[in-house]
Amino acid sequence: MPLKMYGVLKCRVEDSKPGEKSNPHYQVLVTEGKFNYRIDINVQSKQSPSELLYFVNNNFQHPITQELTQLGFGFNNLDSKPGGLALDFIRGNMFDVQNMKPLPFEVQGPENDLNELLDVYIQRAISERDAVLYAYGQKWGPDKNIPDKVFHFLPGNGIHNIHMNQGNSKEFRGDNGVWQDGGLLINFPSRNQWVAVFLAFQSQALHTDDVTGHQLDDAAISRDTAGVRIIAAMVNPIGDDVGKESVTLINTSPNSINLTGWAIADKFKHKRSLDGTILPPGAFVRIPLSGDNLQLSNDGGIITLLDDKGLKIHGVSYTKSQAKNAGWTILF
Repeated sequence: MPLKMYGVLKCRVEDSKPGEKSNPHYQVLVTEGKFNYRIDINVQSKQSPSELLYFVNNNFQHPITQELTQLGFGFNNLDSKPGGLALDFIRGNMFDVQNMKPLPFEVQGPENDLNELLDVYIQRAISERDAVLYAYGQKWGPDKNIPDKVFHFLPGNGIHNIHMNQGNSKEFRGDNGVWQDGGLLINFPSRNQWVAVFLAFQSQALHTDDVTGHQLDDAAISRDTAGVRIIAAMVNPIGDDVGKESVTLINTSPNSINLTGWAIADKFKHKRSLDGTILPPGAFVRIPLSGDNLQLSNDGGIITLLDDKGLKIHGVSYTKSQAKNAGWTILF
């Protein structure tokens, strides 16, 4: 069943402790002004291979960042559904999961393991007092009687499952769900910068059921199919948007692709069928969105390309800032 008490903690960073062989979790002490929390981050997997997958974006741009700044400090419960602030590595188009790479948590030498990678950004967040950390995961506590076992504060509060929470192997299948992934987003206002850190276990599947979050058994995507990409979108046409919005696709593969059964989806999973569309090799096609429930919000959004099995082939996101200039096409 999905995680209970899923949400995001808005806080400031106070201290940290690297993961150790006896306890391979990177620990972060944070405060939301009134209470302390401990953020417990897995840096090693219990299952083989032990190295976690990671992806860091030093210039993270996504429509959720604007909404996050409007949250109050403290833990904010989130509904696990599209269209809100919940994270989903597969459906949220925050990054390309294929770009995640494995990294051991502890290796001799500087800046070559997951402990040190996390520490770079956490130490910066400590030193820059206007920095704000948004920790996505599952809340525990408060425990008024037992001090925190790492930083010894009372009452004990914490956030864990700071990683992908779907597509798990059989042992952890009970934690599967959609729109409940963990992660770290750090806003450095003085730098006008957002940093995003995403983690996953190598044992987790990257194609999952839209309802349960369980691994899909038939999730093979051919090399040709993977070559169809979203390259542009007309999000904010001049005048009335109705009938003027569009998404442009390109086929980078050497073979023609029949898009019958495929669809384009927005952040609310509204879809536009691509039935009857055939893309020759190297060709592109502009898909008008007139007459469909699918809408591209001028406040930022996501666009996803799905094949005839409902599997995600490609996805992009855009911000309110990118959409503000009427009549201009956004390139991805």
